[in-house]
Amino acid sequence: MAQQSMQERRAMGRAARERTPRGAHDATGDVDRDPIELLRMSSKGRVEALVPLRYGRMLVSPFAFYRGSAILQAHDLAATPDSGIAIQVCGDCHLANFGGFATPERALIFDLNDFDETAPGPWEWDLKRLVASFTIAGRHLGHGDLAADEFAFRAARSYQMHLREYAEMSVLDLWYERITFDRMYETVQTIDARRRIKRGIERASRRTHETMLPKLAERTGDTWRIRDAPPAVFHIRSQSTLIDENDPWMALRGSFHEIVGPLVRNYVATLMPERARLLSQFSLQDVAFKVVGVGSVGTRCLVLLLTDYHDKPLFLQMKEASTSVVARYAKRVGEAGDCKHDGQRVVHGQRLMQAATDPFLGWATGPLGRALYIRQLRDMKISAAFETFSDDAFREYAALCGWALARAHAKSGGRAPEISGYIGNSDRLAEVLVRYGRAYAKQVEKDYDVFRAACRKGELAARSDVDMAADFAP
Repeated sequence: MAQQSMQERRAMGRAARERTPRGAHDATGDVDRDPIELLRMSSKGRVEALVPLRYGRMLVSPFAFYRGSAILQAHDLAATPDSGIAIQVCGDCHLANFGGFATPERALIFDLNDFDETAPGPWEWDLKRLVASFTIAGRHLGHGDLAADEFAFRAARSYQMHLREYAEMSVLDLWYERITFDRMYETVQTIDARRRIKRGIERASRRTHETMLPKLAERTGDTWRIRDAPPAVFHIRSQSTLIDENDPWMALRGSFHEIVGPLVRNYVATLMPERARLLSQFSLQDVAFKVVGVGSVGTRCLVLLLTDYHDKPLFLQMKEASTSVVARYAKRVGEAGDCKHDGQRVVHGQRLMQAATDPFLGWATGPLGRALYIRQLRDMKISAAFETFSDDAFREYAALCGWALARAHAKSGGRAPEISGYIGNSDRLAEVLVRYGRAYAKQVEKDYDVFRAACRKGELAARSDVDMAADFAP
């Protein structure tokens, strides 16, 4: 069968406007729901003692609440019209889920860095979550409504412009495309943005496994032991544990080597042979529970410390993968959604969407049947300090995020011509999405008020990191 030309594919995208006009994308969806009920649903199966910490972190601000409540927006978006063009999406594409990290060749690139919710779905869902995040963060951080609208517009417009460029690229050129920090430095317009990029490169160079070792672990005899720092890090069977004695994990018998050993072997089988051989040169030293993020708090997450024969460290993170909010609410859209294992789903999505993927990325099944995915912990990974951004820095960052999302979508779906055809060349969709971001920001603030009231009344238990750490103070 002859391949369709790029012009024909762009025409197919334009034709999709007849079914779903671009102006329809300002709809917020089905917001007539109980946010507390959906949050409780997303907390099921988590470590019970850590759920209050999840809520405590979400209480910090409307944007923190937005970060921790991806299930709400996915529920709402399910009732909105879409173009009918489905690809592999990130599923939790807010502005704090982009950052810098090293490729296997040790080049520093900027990209999406969280794929817990990845699944096949409408490309618009990622773009809407990104746009709304800039509106919400801009308002919360005091930049004002007009500036927040401009941040949202810049993200949407950058996505549009770069996707159009990617639609013209060959398949291999697109597969090899990377947004390096050198390219970012040449692209940004302000002195402040360039200063921040240079500082980011310096920070990344210091965030290696070797520099992390004395911060996270201590030598005990001939072995290294991860240092307890509850509630963030603790050993499951220790005085610092936050795992309830009735939790199934506490019923596991044997040393951590005996429990984790089969899991590690299961994981190694998902790696490329040369990377499995590389990993075989490390010995497991210790395993501890690690609390991460905002929305992920309470999911089972382990940090593994391994060392080579030079006593040099490798930190791996094993993180629980539960049902994606996209898979829960989006219409079933193709065979890419047929991953039966949620850890495999995360790995599959990350490999499709990222420009370069962690060489140790793989998946496994835990001792109690829970799906896990594994990657390096914090190796040269950095995040933007957007809380300190000026208006100009926020505009530059919005454009970078839109660029990175366009690259990820073009690579993961192979449908850049169709999406570009649907968006078109005018500002029409970007302006509509600014309206969506503004309307959805108001909905998030409303949901946040409901959430905050539920915490005040004791309907939801919420505790801060400081409060929980005080429980373990001498």
